[in-house]
Amino acid sequence: MSQHITVIDYDPLWERKYEEESLLIKNILGDNCIAIYHIGSTSVEGLAAKPIIDIMVAVKSLEKVDHTAADFSKIGYEYLGEFGIAGRRYLRKGGDERTYQIHIFQAEDWNNIGRHLAFRDYMRTHEKERDEYTKIKKELARKFPYDIDGYCDGKENFVQKIEKLALSQFDGTWDKMYLAARNVQYEREISSLIEAGGVCAAVLTNKGNIYVGVCIDTACSLGMCAERNAIANMITNGEKDICRVIAVDSKGKAIPPCGACREFMVQLMAENYQSIQIMLNYENKEVVKLGDITSSWWI
Repeated sequence: MSQHITVIDYDPLWERKYEEESLLIKNILGDNCIAIYHIGSTSVEGLAAKPIIDIMVAVKSLEKVDHTAADFSKIGYEYLGEFGIAGRRYLRKGGDERTYQIHIFQAEDWNNIGRHLAFRDYMRTHEKERDEYTKIKKELARKFPYDIDGYCDGKENFVQKIEKLALSQFDGTWDKMYLAARNVQYEREISSLIEAGGVCAAVLTNKGNIYVGVCIDTACSLGMCAERNAIANMITNGEKDICRVIAVDSKGKAIPPCGACREFMVQLMAENYQSIQIMLNYENKEVVKLGDITSSWWI
């Protein structure tokens, strides 16, 4: 049976469905899962869509993903490999009347990851284009109710135009930093007295380079926070001017730098430390300046 194409108005339940399904996906992928995102039309409030939840996952290893095909099958997914896009792993649930689609990319594949995030974020913030896209999709669904190729071809020009425009305006630096930090994060035992990797961090320099580090926990005070580890890598490579900092805990949540790390950055950039941007919440991109969370007595 051909897929029946239906386009309906935005449903707030789509976000909850994404959150519930993302937990199942994370459970299967485990530590290989670096980041997971709700993408596509169902991720854009106010945009009409086919009621299919699109989920994008960034992983450390696609090879490890291939070994999870049977686990995904147990929760109703077909594992279809690249399915037309090099470097992707595509899974779908529900057959012709599918309800979920998963697009998995390696964390370094910024071309694919970035274009999905750029399109989503642009549509979230541009009402005119959102309304135009809604109109196009509803008309195509009426015209091609059982012709998915006709439906997709009909909106291709609009999608390409918006994607090009979105990419020209998209600053995905925080996303790149988050993925780079998470890519080195895993808990490891260095010796009987030293553990590392529970927390990760990335710093962006004024030259546009990203340096990463992980926490090093010892049986005494000789350890090092992930932020200072990343900064040490930056200094080792001849740089000293920080623009942005993100630290991430073991659950993938952004956390503020500790007091010692803040003081270290103040001493490093005493004349302009206030300008350093700190990510407090990656999900909603809540950012503050270091000067806003640093006591003046450190200066």
